[in-house]
Amino acid sequence: MNRLSPVRPVETSPAPARAGGLRTAVTRLTLNDFRCYARLRLEVEAAPVVLTGPNGAGKTNLLEALSFLSPGRGLRRARLAEIDRRSPDGAAAGPWTAAAVLDSPSGRATIGIGRTGDGENGGDRRILRIDGVAVRGQKELGERLSVVWLTPDMDRLFMDGSSARRRFLDRLVYGFDSEHVGRVAAYEYALRERARLLAEGIDDPAWLAALEDSMARHGVAVAAARIATVARLDRAAGAGVGPFPSVHLTLKGEVEGWLAGSPALAVEDRMRAALAASRAHDMAQGGAATGPHRADLLAVYAARGVPAAQCSTGEQKALLLSVLLALARELAAERGAPPLLLLDEVVAHLDGARRMALFDEISALRAQAWLTGTDDELFAGLAGRARFFKVLDATVTPR
Repeated sequence: MNRLSPVRPVETSPAPARAGGLRTAVTRLTLNDFRCYARLRLEVEAAPVVLTGPNGAGKTNLLEALSFLSPGRGLRRARLAEIDRRSPDGAAAGPWTAAAVLDSPSGRATIGIGRTGDGENGGDRRILRIDGVAVRGQKELGERLSVVWLTPDMDRLFMDGSSARRRFLDRLVYGFDSEHVGRVAAYEYALRERARLLAEGIDDPAWLAALEDSMARHGVAVAAARIATVARLDRAAGAGVGPFPSVHLTLKGEVEGWLAGSPALAVEDRMRAALAASRAHDMAQGGAATGPHRADLLAVYAARGVPAAQCSTGEQKALLLSVLLALARELAAERGAPPLLLLDEVVAHLDGARRMALFDEISALRAQAWLTGTDDELFAGLAGRARFFKVLDATVTPR
């Protein structure tokens, strides 16, 4: 049976800070019927949080709840109804809710998220409230904080299909451009609608032209934002952090190539023409032959000149961490505070030098990182700099 966790803040010494550094931190997390948690109220201070316990104890579920503080579908990309707590017989306990008290350079806010429970497909519709006021859309989440994560499922990010890399990149863009989430959603909606019309054989030139116009306008803006973010992170990640490798990042795609040599309005016109000319091809093949949905994020281990896909699993993890740390540094400079970092089972893949370098960088950035693992010893380097909690059978207790 799930129990309410009587968790109180744990006193720690302050972490070293870079001059002028501020924090964006979750200081309270409340869950109801979320995954394995019937009820949970977890209070912490603005410092890193370490969650240790056996596999299946509920550690990643806490990170998933925090990931919903950013635009998108969370770190597992689960349908909202799938998150409801289940009884032993498989019955859902009811619509889940989660709330977080967020402290940031702009002040304190309470963010509530969940699902309605009264829509189609089991109420798979997200609700969002900020300070008790209902909010439509997710743009305001991106304006208040940036959340990035690294999970074991991302170990093959550079080896699998390009769609996961585009989603990863878009999450990085959200930190710099809160409008990006709306542009991506608008582009993907127009892309799906055009594909549906073509698949159903509906030959309506005006309707198709309107959808292609939306794809061109939003698609070029999406591509431009991605290009700017990749260029910025390429410069930052090229330096590396201590024992973490330097990374060279590029964005490859047809529309992205057009933008390298032409103004955005000219590229929009070119994309409209390309979409109109490819209707017959797209009707036969499905999707669309042209657009930023075909772009790919490429990474190279710069010091060795080796593509990330050809590196070992440990090297790929280190490359990803280099990118995330570069992002954190850039966001700290841009927004006055680094992003919220969710690092699930990351340190188990790092040697001692890289673990300590990661801990030192988190502390120097004054970032609130939530780290999970099964082995307490791996987090010894954070002693005095983080809050430590034991997670067991959906109960969270301070160490």
